[in-house]
Amino acid sequence: MKKILYLVTCLLVFASCEDFLDTDNYVKKNTGNWPISESDAEELLTGVYATLADVTTNAADSYFYLAELASDERFGGGGENDKDMQGFDKLMNTKNDRMLTFWQGRYQGIYRANMGLETEGNWADAVTTEVRNRIIGEIHFLRAFFYHELMETFENIPLVLSTEPENIPQADPDLVYGQIAYDLKTAIGIMSGKPGVGHATKWDAQALMARVYLFYTGFYGKSSMPLGNGEGENVGTVTQQEVVAWLEDCINNSGHSLVPDFRELWSYTNPYTAPYYPYANGLDWAEDGDNPEQMFSIKYSIMADWNTSQTGYSNQYALHMSLRSTNGGEGTFPFGRGWGAGPVSTTLWNEWAAAEPNDMRRVASIVDVDAELADYKYGEDTQMEETGYWQKKIINIQGIDEEGTRWDLFGTPMYGAQNDIGLGSVADLILIRFADVLLMHSELTETVTGINRVRARAGLNPISAYTIGALKNERRFELAFEGRRWADIRRWGDAETLLDKRLGTNVINNGVTTPVKAFGGGYSARYKATRGFFKIPESQITLSEGVLVQNPGWGSEAEYNGW
Repeated sequence: MKKILYLVTCLLVFASCEDFLDTDNYVKKNTGNWPISESDAEELLTGVYATLADVTTNAADSYFYLAELASDERFGGGGENDKDMQGFDKLMNTKNDRMLTFWQGRYQGIYRANMGLETEGNWADAVTTEVRNRIIGEIHFLRAFFYHELMETFENIPLVLSTEPENIPQADPDLVYGQIAYDLKTAIGIMSGKPGVGHATKWDAQALMARVYLFYTGFYGKSSMPLGNGEGENVGTVTQQEVVAWLEDCINNSGHSLVPDFRELWSYTNPYTAPYYPYANGLDWAEDGDNPEQMFSIKYSIMADWNTSQTGYSNQYALHMSLRSTNGGEGTFPFGRGWGAGPVSTTLWNEWAAAEPNDMRRVASIVDVDAELADYKYGEDTQMEETGYWQKKIINIQGIDEEGTRWDLFGTPMYGAQNDIGLGSVADLILIRFADVLLMHSELTETVTGINRVRARAGLNPISAYTIGALKNERRFELAFEGRRWADIRRWGDAETLLDKRLGTNVINNGVTTPVKAFGGGYSARYKATRGFFKIPESQITLSEGVLVQNPGWGSEAEYNGW
């Protein structure tokens, strides 16, 4: 994994994001004296990357967190007072500025990306063409990634393409998607495919283009995606044929491949855990640079502390999504302690078994506490919406060192990480992996090749003919708990039906079995009111002096006050 942080936040280089869209820069360096050298340009790029992980500092208000808890596969969970977790699950609001740090963080990244593009002329002559193309390409990729997350979260957002301070209204969604396509097409055209730990490549840009294309065309019912000119205007389209060609370039030429054993993607197969966890005994974790399937990720390190700017150096998602209270100790080894967000729906567990009874990925991805954890206790620390099922992919994992000492986190004996459940989680958050590329290619071409490669890795028989149902199942099972289910069920038009299937199913609230009831009129009512988009932070609307308008469905009827 990592003993040092690869991407160090350039706090002395960039302004904070305290004001609307991060337009004010109070630092000593300015475009008159920086960036002017290759090291300056690399420092600038590092600052853009830093915002990717900075959002993790307040992980509970991020797109990935929202996408997991809002999907049909998980409940909100947490304790009785953890209304933020449960609010996402019910598509309801818990505070006026719920997503403020995410909004600020992503616009901070966009501001820094804009600064990098605007100052290219200052440093371009100091680097080779190859270095220039890599840096500019990565900046375009990151700006596209930031806008992509903002669009799937809010839809109605300002399109900011300059560092000039302006009070910008929300843009037509087609213009933002056109800009995303422009950035990604630019990145694909100028970046190399050379891998670099912590760096995006053109293969990542190709994969992200396909992801954005599938969401846009599916959700909006279009046959192509708009293509912008980089100046806020659309001048063409991105076609399905182009996206397929990019995916085929990635599949055939990137060098990425599937890890032979699906379980070795996840940190419970690390060498300080697997020998003591019978299910994982003999497995070898495919970590970081040794993982040919891992494409684009958020990197974490052992450098985290409780300073606000450095909490995000650790994987805060794992903290939130781990077992609550006294669960997560020796009696539930190897699954560690945390805050109990995201209990897994019993519907997923049961439907998975019915659809694919021989699919090893089910037990590789989900822990059935009654079958695996003899000392598990229900209702710990007022755990809510408990089901007896937890995901295994993004969770604190315990470890045992050579002397037999058990540690709360495997990173302590492996890397010297702090034995602190909030600061010592070092497993990367994988945002794009090669299996997704294969499945997106199958979906766009309506062929079985990619599906069957993924199924073969799971030990399953091939399917003979493509159907959308088979594709949906394969994405559901292969990519469970990786932040894509929410976008998938929205773009397929399945969200209302699937979300409502949870009504009447049982959860355990503080030790008491309770049927899931309707809040705010119910899941489908909330989805119809919002179309799956969330509340824009009220402070940003106030700062804009009314230039920004709140998304539909987020009035007083959307307030969640708990069970």
